[in-house]
Amino acid sequence: MEAAEFRRHAGRFAGWVADYLETVEQYPVRSQARPGDLLTALPPACPEAPESIDAIFHDFQELVLPGITHWQHPSFFAYFNANASPPSVLAEFLTAGLAAQCMLWETSPAATELEMRMTEWLRRLLGLPKAFVGSIQDSGSTSNLCAILAGCNHATQGRFGEEGVAAAPGPLTVYTSAEAHSSVEKGARIAGLGSASVRKIPIRDDLGMDPEALAAAIAADLATGRVPGCIVACFGGTGLGSIDPLRAIGEVARREDVHFHVDGAWAGSALMLPEVEPLADGIELADSFVFNPHKWLFTNFDCSAFFMREPSRLAQALALTPTYLESTLATGLPEYRDWSVALGRRFRALKLWFVLRGYGAEGLRTKLRQHIEWTNRLAGIIRASRDFELTTEPRLALLSFRYRPAGLDIREIDAVNEALLRRINDSGRLYLTKTLYRNQVVIRFVIGQTYTTWRHVEEGWAAVEAIAASV
Repeated sequence: MEAAEFRRHAGRFAGWVADYLETVEQYPVRSQARPGDLLTALPPACPEAPESIDAIFHDFQELVLPGITHWQHPSFFAYFNANASPPSVLAEFLTAGLAAQCMLWETSPAATELEMRMTEWLRRLLGLPKAFVGSIQDSGSTSNLCAILAGCNHATQGRFGEEGVAAAPGPLTVYTSAEAHSSVEKGARIAGLGSASVRKIPIRDDLGMDPEALAAAIAADLATGRVPGCIVACFGGTGLGSIDPLRAIGEVARREDVHFHVDGAWAGSALMLPEVEPLADGIELADSFVFNPHKWLFTNFDCSAFFMREPSRLAQALALTPTYLESTLATGLPEYRDWSVALGRRFRALKLWFVLRGYGAEGLRTKLRQHIEWTNRLAGIIRASRDFELTTEPRLALLSFRYRPAGLDIREIDAVNEALLRRINDSGRLYLTKTLYRNQVVIRFVIGQTYTTWRHVEEGWAAVEAIAASV
């Protein structure tokens, strides 16, 4: 492709993206495609001759776009958001054009140094301990895996990288809340510990992990020769937004000398609000912490900020320096390849830089406060409803509810809510997901999309009520 043709298509695509973000509400939120739609439309083999970008772009619009769930739709209230924003999208254009592989300082000095500065900006914004040093990972799942690896390395006195699980005198064990994200258990599997090594600690009535049950589980494992490798606490659990008692858990971790990791993948962004800081009391006892700017800080996926008190715990487990990776300069700066599972690293700090400067700290705080305020306002509407029940109070910008018309038993209520959720998502008017609360099906409602306004929340709830009337 010649430069002139590239310039023409680049301008056209940039215009399309701008139009898309401006008109995304015209699409159904969740893709209405059926399994196999795109596979049926695509030829079975690569074309022999080159095809025009015009033809490819036409097929993108006609074949691919119908199979896209629109995460940037302002009526996306499911999962946790994977947000973009105009500054972040512009930065991604530049990142794609540069196409840098940022595994070493030498392979792109600006990437390493911008990552250092951006994670320091985030540390200060969130009020994290001064001892924390950050890196940018691809996802919270990878960050949780890194925490488990660091914990296992600490538990084996630095021998985990060389000897693996054999370095411990007994089976290594991970402790986490029953409300923890599945990535914790998956991380234990990847680390070679297996699901059987994960202790899911019971929760209290407030959905937080029970510190006494944690201490008892560790004591029981020690008595049978097991070795505590890592404790993972929730700060905004995925299901219901649970927040664990960090200070009490941290005290257990310090007493037993176990690596203490806090998973704040979604809710961590809210720590930039002074009124939220008390919820994280005790975070200074943590050895590592993660939150994802690509969730609630309007930065394109993927961008996960992972902080460690002692980065050497992870680097010892991961660092390898074959001759072809030896640097010609002794910079004294981090080589982030030693802090990541993957050797290759994208230039993720650039989009974060654009977002933090483009919104400013106060602009970000304003958006987060709006989302939290609207969640509380919606909770009031649900409380006043005759046929709906607020099952859990708002945790920042997340609440749960269920449809509970009179005269139904528990099993029937579960079935009705499953049916309601299917019809809501099939409608394309909004997108919601479910979880369990006290073993009963409830529906989550998360307000945090970049372009959401109170109008979208009101219209979304009106759609829920209208669809419920037909179930």
